[in-house]
Amino acid sequence: MKRPTAQAHEEVAAVLRPGDVAVDATAGNGHDTCFLAGRVGPAGRVVAFDIQPEALAATRQRLGEAGLADRVELFEESHAAMARRVAPGVGAVMFNLGYLPGGDHGLITRTQETLAALESAAGLLRSGGVLTVVCYPGHSGGDEEAAAVVGWARGRGGEVFPQARDGAPFLVVLRRACA
Repeated sequence: MKRPTAQAHEEVAAVLRPGDVAVDATAGNGHDTCFLAGRVGPAGRVVAFDIQPEALAATRQRLGEAGLADRVELFEESHAAMARRVAPGVGAVMFNLGYLPGGDHGLITRTQETLAALESAAGLLRSGGVLTVVCYPGHSGGDEEAAAVVGWARGRGGEVFPQARDGAPFLVVLRRACA
């Protein structure tokens, strides 16, 4: 069984095109941001959000080392601000919920903000676009958030990939139908 982060990258790679706009809703240490920046190419753009300055610093460093910084706009704010910063027509939006690996485990994504951000993200997708969410149950607040994301996605025809075991991270995918 593939890791949910690897599966999310496969889902996005299948639809994201050079020149597209993509969103990393939770920049974290910059892995997804770099992946997206590589996929959109020099003519594309990535918008990334995180509330933690250390997450954005790590992302900025990773982008610089990869030579991709000029394709990315970083915002130190909640993913719930997405609709104010990004215009419709987005090829992919990636969420990686929970807490910053190596950071303060008390600073976590919050269910209500995540649900608001998911609504915004779904409305920003272009025809054929994809939204991926890696959920992390098993930490304080993680079970509630994961359950809310699953309910949200299922109500919109999203797909929930099975967990390797109870409490393990898993992937949720929402695809916007081609017009």
